[in-house]
Amino acid sequence: MNRAVSRFTLALLLAGALGGSALAQDTTPLPSTGDAQKLAVEGLSKLLDALNVFVKSVPQYAAPEVLPNGDIILRRLNPAPAPKPSTPPPDETHT
Repeated sequence: MNRAVSRFTLALLLAGALGGSALAQDTTPLPSTGDAQKLAVEGLSKLLDALNVFVKSVPQYAAPEVLPNGDIILRRLNPAPAPKPSTPPPDETHT
């Protein structure tokens, strides 16, 4: 039992030494607090812009209207733009 504990302790010490040396070799400079805040604000700004574009792309509807004959009308608040014709209009000039 005592021998198992000593092996376990040796393994822990070895893992700590290897892990510590790996951390000591990391020389990447950490960003300053001001830089981190700028990056966070910039990232949140881009995220909010993307969310705004998404919300505007979702169609919005008014409250449903029930007609006397039982039909239900769902009116769009922001109607989609009319599609552009794929073929040019015919030329109506005559020579």
